Amino acid sequence: MLNKVILMGRLTADPELRQTASGIANCRFNVAINRNYKSKDTNETQADFITVVAWRKTAEFVAKYFSKGKMIIVEGSLRNNNYEKDGVKHYGMDVYADNISFGESKNSGGSNNQNTNHPVIDNEDVPLDDLSNFEEILNDGDVPF
Repeated sequence: MLNKVILMGRLTADPELRQTASGIANCRFNVAINRNYKSKDTNETQADFITVVAWRKTAEFVAKYFSKGKMIIVEGSLRNNNYEKDGVKHYGMDVYADNISFGESKNSGGSNNQNTNHPVIDNEDVPLDDLSNFEEILNDGDVPF
């Protein structure tokens, strides 16, 4: 079975880092994603607003480096968020983030330019400011396989 979601859109508000009673960091935020078509009646672009939930280091990463309007790429899984309150059933779906990455370069100023060299974080302890462990790979044009 497969449950895989990949989203690219803009944050609708500044993410707020929270902690559970046991001290586990979490963050819930919404991503606005434009649809690929415009309404026939108003000729306006429509958007979907997807709720994303991040935990632990991923949540800390989002809260530290993202803000309202920033482009974000989310890779995760879809989970239902159904509950009953006062006899009324409520249905919802959330994306639980496994990986988060930047959807644009730091200096793009909110444009749609995508940085293909963006850092990715995935629930592991990866310091983003220390690149001393990385080695530059020189490209001679040959494919390695």
